[in-house]
Amino acid sequence: QVHVVESGGGLVQAGESLRLSCTASGTILSIVEMGWYRQAPGKQRESVAAIPRGGSARYADSVKGRFTISTDNTKNTVYLQMNSLKPEDTAVYYCYARLSYFSWGQGTQVTVSS
Repeated sequence: QVHVVESGGGLVQAGESLRLSCTASGTILSIVEMGWYRQAPGKQRESVAAIPRGGSARYADSVKGRFTISTDNTKNTVYLQMNSLKPEDTAVYYCYARLSYFSWGQGTQVTVSS
């Protein structure tokens, strides 16, 4: 069983940056992919970024060129570096680990003011 915990959210102004962290524990070797979803008020959840084990990162069109997902395998951690933040990036960001099922974090709030 895998458990994930994310952190790093906060309140920033447009144009600033944040880095989110997500640390996995448990049966780490069973993870085949990790990534991030977000959900803004009144909107559907959307996939933001993902990185499969041994594969290439994927990004939503809305964040390409601004966000970067990376991993530190020695720490069982995935990061989401968010640059040039926009008010429309405001959402609760959820980290996940994909095994044969999905394990979700509790979410971290990102608020971007104009």
